Amino acid sequence: MSAENDLIKLYSGRILALAADMPRTARLDHPTATAKKRAPLCGSTVTVDLELADGVITGYGQDVKACALGQAAAAVVGANIVGLTLDQVQAGRDALYAMLKSDGPVPAAPFGDLEVLQPAKDYKNRHASIMLAFDATLDALHSQQASA
Repeated sequence: MSAENDLIKLYSGRILALAADMPRTARLDHPTATAKKRAPLCGSTVTVDLELADGVITGYGQDVKACALGQAAAAVVGANIVGLTLDQVQAGRDALYAMLKSDGPVPAAPFGDLEVLQPAKDYKNRHASIMLAFDATLDALHSQQASA
């Protein structure tokens, strides 16, 4: 019963609200770069479309097929990603990873709302899904750099 109660606490109202109100869920018509990532353990996927100008994200669209934790992370990423550079996205991703894997601090602005996912650090099987939005975004950014 304790494990069930822990899972109920994990899926807090705030996580569910983020998941239900995810921004930028329409794919872009003419993206500069696109990437899709899949979490092998659970099968969650995130596809990201980017529009870029001078190394800055100017447009973002996402198709998220993930659990509420992955959706909540994608919601925070989607709400804050426009206007950022590769280095800023990488810093946000690294901070989230450290928070989940090594009890690191909550990611700094603009990704501070990822704090809601702190309880998920004890659920390692959920980490890949939580990381998908960042990982797909970084793949798209790197693919665009390689083709430029």
